[in-house]
Amino acid sequence: MSVKQISVFLENRPGTLERMTGALSAAGVDMRALSLAETKDFGIARMVVDDAMSAVNVLKDADFVASLTSVLVVEIPDEVGGLNKLLAHFTETGVNIEYMYAFLGGSSSNASYMIFRVADTDAAEAKLAKRGLKLLSQEDIAGI
Repeated sequence: MSVKQISVFLENRPGTLERMTGALSAAGVDMRALSLAETKDFGIARMVVDDAMSAVNVLKDADFVASLTSVLVVEIPDEVGGLNKLLAHFTETGVNIEYMYAFLGGSSSNASYMIFRVADTDAAEAKLAKRGLKLLSQEDIAGI
């Protein structure tokens, strides 16, 4: 039930990010979440989209270096301490988080979601699903 995240290498210069989002927009790809990390010379955009395979092909056709990575997308309770409660499940099951970022559900949803990159996605998914957490699939992402 993991989701495919796209990582894109971006030169750190004006217009590069807009060129990337423009290529996706022109192809009708809908971004659900985006995270950008940068250094002086380059950045890495990480994103979850409605159609990961199409998006990777669009980006490669537009001369971007793009790759797919499996991540977990977990619904987070909209309450005080919701993130803390979710992270406790990771701690209690021994799942180490490499990085994470968040996004809100669609216009008809009050749900929030956290995207997690972990070392062993399949093992983490099995451990967290046993605890009753709501993990999204790629199909779920397309429907948001």
